[in-house]
Amino acid sequence: MYVFRGIHHKSLASQTALTIGNFDGVHRGHLAMLHQLVQVARSRGLVPTVLTFEPHPRDFFATLQGHPDSAPSHISTLRDKLCALREAGVQQVVVLRFDPRIAALSPEEFVVQIVWQGLKAQFVLVGDDFRFGARRAGDFAQLDTLMRNLGGEARQMPVVTETALRISSSAVRQALQAGDMETTQVLLGRPYAISGHVLHGAKLGRKLGFPTLNLRFDRARPALGGVFVARVHGLELAPLPAVASLGTRPAVETDGRVLLETHVFDWHGEAYGKLIRVELLHKLRDEAHYPDLTQLIAAIQNDSDQARAWFAQLARQTTRDRI
Repeated sequence: MYVFRGIHHKSLASQTALTIGNFDGVHRGHLAMLHQLVQVARSRGLVPTVLTFEPHPRDFFATLQGHPDSAPSHISTLRDKLCALREAGVQQVVVLRFDPRIAALSPEEFVVQIVWQGLKAQFVLVGDDFRFGARRAGDFAQLDTLMRNLGGEARQMPVVTETALRISSSAVRQALQAGDMETTQVLLGRPYAISGHVLHGAKLGRKLGFPTLNLRFDRARPALGGVFVARVHGLELAPLPAVASLGTRPAVETDGRVLLETHVFDWHGEAYGKLIRVELLHKLRDEAHYPDLTQLIAAIQNDSDQARAWFAQLARQTTRDRI
């Protein structure tokens, strides 16, 4: 899969099947749309392409209005979003910087300049709530008319539901904020996970007897936080059980960086620089501040004991299911 920053690259495909959106989390609704996009692209000899924006338009406007905290929290990092799009069969992603110039484009200017001339889209697939152009003035009817006038086609994807629940980024975000990892997995179609290269840290966990693998979450406001039962891919052939903490580390520092710190049980290898994926399977508790290291160590030990017990229960359940 090719990733482009902007629409002015000579290597961009000459004819595309395009979908547009933020794709935060790449949930089952997104996957259904991407599946249809890839099918249409293959049948017409087009390149399946996603147009997404950085920053998210709602982040842009919230910051512009001086209320950055009013924007939605983020489900996934850019890396994880791109990986999920690649796994869905997308061949080309264009990450377009959302700025005042893009925000000011009328619906017609957006379709003509970005969709038709910039991305050479012959076919455009969008969701049932898709809006575009300045002040979100454009709707599907206008997109359909504009594309037909240019010689292309637009199609609208019906909503995907799960037992009457609309599958959306908002639903995933609500499940994550509630610590409901089981519902999150249903909505995503896979366990919630964060991936990245292991970073060097202060090595406090090693000094406390609980060495951790540190990953950066590249968003200021993740949709979840706390301590989780986890499973780590990328260190051994099989995934390894672990306990993980996601947040701004209030127990030890206050610099505001969002980190995922993962302690892998009974593993003592070298991981710095390795690309790993950490699945967060079950929430144990929220983040907390501890007045001294003794209480912090006791809390980490308790978290580890609970996570080990969770895996033991899962193993017993799996054995019963097989019998």
